Amino acid sequence: MKQSIIGSGNVGTALARHFSRNGIEVSIANSRGPESIQPMVTQIGGKVTAKEIEEAIKADVIILAIPFRAHPLIGKMLSDWSGKIIIDAMNAYGISPDELKGHASSNLVATSFPGAKIVKTLNQLPAKLLAMNPAEGGGRRVMFVSSNDTKAAEVGSQLVSDLGFAPIFLGRIDQGGALLGMGGPLILQNLIKFG
Repeated sequence: MKQSIIGSGNVGTALARHFSRNGIEVSIANSRGPESIQPMVTQIGGKVTAKEIEEAIKADVIILAIPFRAHPLIGKMLSDWSGKIIIDAMNAYGISPDELKGHASSNLVATSFPGAKIVKTLNQLPAKLLAMNPAEGGGRRVMFVSSNDTKAAEVGSQLVSDLGFAPIFLGRIDQGGALLGMGGPLILQNLIKFG
């Protein structure tokens, strides 16, 4: 499966470093074009390449590491996202409940990507902590995974594991995934899994 990261801020860069460290191929794109992130990509090395967003959305697994309000602009780039898994690594911090229209943030994201399977993960830790090596004290840093689709959850969990984290599946987005919403009990929790 081809994988891409959209967003080259702190979260996108941290994730690109994890891909590189683990020898996993990934493209990264932002709204300013590949030339704006080529120095970062060169510094990271490995199998990370800078691409235009139009190329990045051709991947099978697309990680959104952008400000929450920017996701509808990406969603409009295709009319049908069937066959793709969108990993929502965004946070809805500062987004009002009215703007979320009573939905879990990832379920609202799903409305912008018709046909795609949505996985919520890679968002619970501050970017500085996310950037650190997930191996700690003989264990691995926990990364929670939530999805309404079992197969997509498996793909997301495997990716999280491949990046060095310990995935823990929380169930559906509107159930276990709600524990990761702003103010939820699992957000910002730095947990280590042993064994």
